[in-house]
Amino acid sequence: MVGAGMVDERLPECPDVTDKWESIGSSYIPDGAREYRDYPVASLGWMMYIGMAVAKLWDDEWEIYSQVDDLYLYMRDKRGYDALDEYICEDVLMVRGEEYEDLARVVGECAARVNSDLMHERIEPGTKEAFEAYVACLRQLYLFGMAVQLKRMGYHMERVR
Repeated sequence: MVGAGMVDERLPECPDVTDKWESIGSSYIPDGAREYRDYPVASLGWMMYIGMAVAKLWDDEWEIYSQVDDLYLYMRDKRGYDALDEYICEDVLMVRGEEYEDLARVVGECAARVNSDLMHERIEPGTKEAFEAYVACLRQLYLFGMAVQLKRMGYHMERVR
């Protein structure tokens, strides 16, 4: 994704967004884990969209959105879990048409690659290790989504001389 210009070589730090991971992750896991068996790419990809959305909310009106008890439920309940990607793209990120399709391809590719890596770990399904690996993947996708959106909004992480 660095080569495609989607993120900088050094990923950004945004403590406000990063600090929301714990509450978002714990709230998302029941929905995401339930969907993972039949829709692993969506289950993983939705978290990348969520990371993008939280970064956008941080940039727009964080003084308001930082007070929302559960940002995941706030977003999910707008259109439901199955349409979470559409809600985030259309209503939070305000992307349409070709930009929407490009973003969907990027998220889908990232989620598919993460899922492939997860499957190659040969972790026995239903174990504590499988759950921990899934959560670790979600966290990284959340942070990567944040990084992609911050770059899209013009934030750059460059070495200061």
